[in-house]
Parts: sequence; structure tokens; C-alpha cells
Amino acid sequence: MKFIKQSLSFVLSCCLVLTSAPASFAAQAEQAAPEPPIQAAHQTPEQLQQLVAPIALYPDALVAQILAASTYPDQVVEADRWMQQNPDLKGEQLGQAVDKQPWDPSVKALVEFPSVLANMDKNLSWTSSLGDAYVNQSQDVMDAVQEMRKRAQESGNLKSTQQEKVSQKGQDIEIEPTDPEVVYVPQYDPWLVYGGPLVAWPGWYWYPGLYLTGPGLAFGLGFGIGFFGGFGWGWGHWGWDWHHGVLFDHHGWESHSRVFANRGFNGGRGGFDRGGGFHGGGFHGAGPGHGFAAPHGESGARSGAFGGFNHGGVTRGFSARGQSSFGGGFHGGGGGFHGGGGGHR
Repeated sequence: MKFIKQSLSFVLSCCLVLTSAPASFAAQAEQAAPEPPIQAAHQTPEQLQQLVAPIALYPDALVAQILAASTYPDQVVEADRWMQQNPDLKGEQLGQAVDKQPWDPSVKALVEFPSVLANMDKNLSWTSSLGDAYVNQSQDVMDAVQEMRKRAQESGNLKSTQQEKVSQKGQDIEIEPTDPEVVYVPQYDPWLVYGGPLVAWPGWYWYPGLYLTGPGLAFGLGFGIGFFGGFGWGWGHWGWDWHHGVLFDHHGWESHSRVFANRGFNGGRGGFDRGGGFHGGGFHGAGPGHGFAAPHGESGARSGAFGGFNHGGVTRGFSARGQSSFGGGFHGGGGGFHGGGGGHR
């Protein structure tokens, strides 16, 4: 009898192990499974027009740099922090230091325009949404830029000046600097310059030196780009094709960022690779060692890797430094800037 009881106990133990094992293995597999990439919604033409409004009137090559860099929002934050931590670097010395950084060439290129870089950092949710849109709806983004330029032109706010040349090529409006050595970034209110009032991007933070109070368009400081000509990521390496998107060294530029999932909108135009995404508690971009955790307590509903943030919340939370100086904010001593006023960071 004792033997029978021991045998039954052994059989029951085996049964319990066998029945509990699948559940345990399933739980472990579920914990190990990676979270899916961000699956943001398809943006309408109206939403894209609102999204590109702050940059649509910038020179073509600068628009190209911004759109390319927006696919690396983690590196944008890192680069802006780095700039604030190295305020004394200027000219050739700045270029050499930036050249050593592991950032994408588009992010490196934005050090030529520190106020633009800082604006992208302060409006991080907008930057992320811009990158997501360009990855998945590149042609729609280009169409939105052209639509906003047409509106500005029809309202009398976009025309050639001493600072930039505005020309018509077929159905496209192109903008380029009049001086190849100096780039002026126009100042305007993106919600008024296009004629009828445009609904502002939620939580939009206007960055000093890029924003003009009231309607119209003005020019402040010019950014000297000559110091960066010898580097492989400088201004002269960037261009724009209104039918294919960003050009780098006269070829179609390809993002290797793994931040945004390519969802096949617009046939995946723009040359972006597949896969990747925003995982759990950290932001994982391309390149080694890049990552940061999202600030706590933010909420929202817009697309992009930072779609979970309240617009403008990243300005007050994650991106607020408390040590940056505004007023145009750029490097470039020894003839590296043109225009009146200050503007050094």
C-alpha cells in the first residue's frame, strides 16, 4: 500500500509539472517578446500642412537637413545638449569637434544653425511627428511644403529679397540663399504668415530668433557656413528634389534610423529602411550608446515616437536646460556670422 501511495504521488507530481510548464514558458516568452514599433496614424493633408508650417519657408537645403535630422530625434536632443555644454567652440574648432561625434550627417549639419537645432529640441514632439511623417509620407510632406509656399506667395509674404532667392520651376517654388556663403533663416509666425489664420501645432513653443510677432516675414542674423565647407556633412552636401526628397552629395539620402516603423504609406518613398521603433522605457536610435527615457507624467495623442508626450511638455520637462541663451544662438567667430545684433550662444 505504501508503494502504491508513493507511485501515485510521483505520477501526480509529474502531471502538475507538465501542466504548469506551458503556462510558465508562455509567461517567459511574453515577457521576452519585444514591443511592436510605433504605429502612428496616417496624417491628412491639413495635418501635414500644419506640421510643416514652421519650416516651409526656409531655404530648400535647410528644409532637407531638418527633415533628415527629424528622423533621428534622439540625436537632435543629444546634439543640442552637446552644443550647450560646449559654448566656446566656434568656427573650424567647432567643425572638428562635431565631425568626431557619432551623429547622422544631417544632425551634424544643423550645428551650422544652432537656433534651428535648439528649436527642434524644444519642440521635440513636433520634431518626432515630422520625422515619422517623412519616413512614411515623404511625397505628402513635400506636397504640404509646396502648398504652404503657394499660400505665403499669394498672401504677399514670399518673394525674393537680398537674403534669399525665390524662383518658380514648373509647379514648384524653390528657395535658396542669394549669397552661397551666408544662409539667412527667415523669421515668421507660422500660424499667420500664410494668409488666413492657421491652427497652431498643439503646445508649440516659439524659439527666439526664429519667430516674428505679427504677420509677414523678416530676416535677422545670417549664418556663415564657410567654416564647415571642408567637412563631409556641411551645407554644400545637401540638396532637395521635389519629386524624390532629400539629396545628399547629389544622391537620394537614406535614413538608417530605427526610431520609426515604415508603414508603407506613399509606397515607402524616401529610401528609408524597415523595422525598429520606440521600445518601452527608452528611446533607441541608430548608433551605439544613444538612448533616453521619456519624462514621467506626460500624455498626448499625436503620432510619432514622442506621441505619448503632451505637446510642449518636453520643453518644460525633458528638454528644458535652464542654461541656454537665446537671441539667435549660433557659433561662428572671425567673420562666421553676418547681420546686426548679437546672437552668440
